[in-house]
Amino acid sequence: MADQLLKKIQGCLYGGAIGDAMGAPAEWRMPHEIQARYGYITDLVEAWDEENTRGRGHGRYTDDTHMVQLLCECYIEHGGHLDAHEFFRRIVPKMALEDRWIPERQREMPLVERLFYPEKWLYNRWLANADPRYAGVGNMVNCGAAMYAAPVGIVNACDPARAYAEAVDVFSAHQASFGLEAAAVMAACVAEAFKPEASVASIIDAALSVAKDGTADCIAAIADKASTLSDWRAAIAPLREVMRQYDTSPDDAKSERGNGTNDWTASRAHSIEEVPIALGFLVVTGGDVEGTMFGGVNYGRDNDSIAGMGGAIAGALHGGDALRRDWVEQINSANRIDLMPLAADLAELTRKLQAQQLAAAQERQAAFDALTGT
Repeated sequence: MADQLLKKIQGCLYGGAIGDAMGAPAEWRMPHEIQARYGYITDLVEAWDEENTRGRGHGRYTDDTHMVQLLCECYIEHGGHLDAHEFFRRIVPKMALEDRWIPERQREMPLVERLFYPEKWLYNRWLANADPRYAGVGNMVNCGAAMYAAPVGIVNACDPARAYAEAVDVFSAHQASFGLEAAAVMAACVAEAFKPEASVASIIDAALSVAKDGTADCIAAIADKASTLSDWRAAIAPLREVMRQYDTSPDDAKSERGNGTNDWTASRAHSIEEVPIALGFLVVTGGDVEGTMFGGVNYGRDNDSIAGMGGAIAGALHGGDALRRDWVEQINSANRIDLMPLAADLAELTRKLQAQQLAAAQERQAAFDALTGT
C-alpha cells in the first residue's frame, strides 16, 4: 500500500498552496467584482490587471503559504512538538534573518518585509523580548495565525484534541482571543482529516468538540446553513449573510478597516471569518477539494486565506492524488519550490512523534497499573 500519511501531508501542503495562489489575484475583492473580471475563478488565473498586479497571479502564492513552510521547518529542525517558547525562538529569525524567494516581489528577501502588520507583530514582540505565552495579546485579532496552523494538525495527525491544545500554546505567541481560537480549531480540523475514516461530518464534529464561544456558535451556524446548499456558487451570499452576525470585518473592508472597527479587540462573541467559511464550503461541496477551493476563492474578501484553509483541510482528507498535477507543477514553477521533500520530512517526524507518544502512554499505563494494583 502507498503511504497514506505521506499522501495526506502532500495533499494538505499543496491543497493549501493552490487555494492560496488561486485566491491571491482577487484578494479583498468582492464577489461581484470577481465575476465582472474573471467570471468565476476555477483555475490559477492571471493577475487582476497589468498596472496593479502586486505580483499576484499565475500561481504565485502569498504570505500564508510562506508561513506554513516556515512552521514546517521549525517542527522538522526541532524534531519534536512545539510550545510558545520554542516556536517564538525559532520562527522569528526565519522570518527576519533569512532571505527567501518571494514570488510576488520576484526576488530574494526576508519574509518579514512582505508580511501584513499583524504577522509582523511576531517580529516586534520578539525585539521587545516579550513573554512568548503573552506575546499575542494586543495584536489585531485576525486569521494571521489560523492561515498557517495546518502543520500543527499534521504533526498531531488523527488527534484533533491534542492538535487544538498544542495550537493554543504555540500561537499564543502570535494571536489572542478568537484569532487564537480559530488557529487552534483549524489545527484540529486538519488532524481529524488525517483519520482514514474521516468525513466532512467528522471534521465539523471535531471542530465543534473543541471550539469555544463565538467561534463555536459561528461554525455551527455556518455548517447548518451550508447543509441546506449544494452548489458553491449559490452558497456565497447565504454564507456571508450568516457570517455577518459574528464577523468584525465590514463588507467594504478595503475602505473601512482599521481602528474604526472592532477587529482590533478581544471578544467572547465574535469569530474570524476565514475558518468557518472554509468549513462551510467543505460542507456545501461534500468535501470536494476543488469545489471547496472554488467557493472560497469566489467568496471574495480574504479569499486567498479562505481557499488556502479549505484546500489544506480537503487536501488532507483526500490526499495529494486528488489534486490536479498541472496545478502542482504550476505552484512549483511559479514559486520556485518543491514541497514534496518537506512533506516527506514531516511524515518521518509525525511517525516518530506518534511512536514516542505511544511509548509514553504505555509507560504511564504501567505506572498506573502499579499505582492501583491492577
